[in-house]
Amino acid sequence: MSFFLDDLILAPVKGVVWIADKIQEQAERELMDEDGVKHRLTELYMRLETGQISEEEFEQQEAELVEQLETIEEYKSSRGHP
Repeated sequence: MSFFLDDLILAPVKGVVWIADKIQEQAERELMDEDGVKHRLTELYMRLETGQISEEEFEQQEAELVEQLETIEEYKSSRGHP
């Protein structure tokens, strides 16, 4: 009977922990989306070639995307991913 009461009392806490885990997993997937960053980098090159952005805008955005790719690579290597 005490296990049942423990489960009832802890259920909200377990639910919050589960939700927090799911949010963290989704955030990690979005932040570590290497293909998405590469796609944005390709689009950036196309925008430069078509004159939609200046060289200065391109360089700033490119640096951010390259830095993000490096962060993803470091993260993956630290977790043992190829």
